[in-house]
Amino acid sequence: QVQLVESGGGLVQAGGSLRLSCAASGRTTSTYAMGWFRQAPGKEREFVAAITWSGLNTVYADSVKGRFTISRDKAKNTVYLQLNSLKPEDTAIYYCGANKGGTSMRGTSYDYWGQGTQVTVSS
Repeated sequence: QVQLVESGGGLVQAGGSLRLSCAASGRTTSTYAMGWFRQAPGKEREFVAAITWSGLNTVYADSVKGRFTISRDKAKNTVYLQLNSLKPEDTAIYYCGANKGGTSMRGTSYDYWGQGTQVTVSS
């Protein structure tokens, strides 16, 4: 089993920045691809970013490309999501997931999920 715990969310003004963390415990996730998704009120969960197990390859949703950066520290078993130039439409609960099968934009591909962290961007 893998347990994922997100942190780092909060309230920020438009144009501001946050860094989200996703700490994994239990079975190592060093061979898992990791991803971030988000869900806004009344909307479905959507893909944000993903990173391969090696950390060498990343993929982003078009809506966040150039503003968000995903990275991982395998020694700390932690994945990060740097959020810059935040917009009100980025307001959502952000979830991290672990995927044994590799990077994917599909939430159904992920094997484990955290409980989420709230990001609120005010205009």
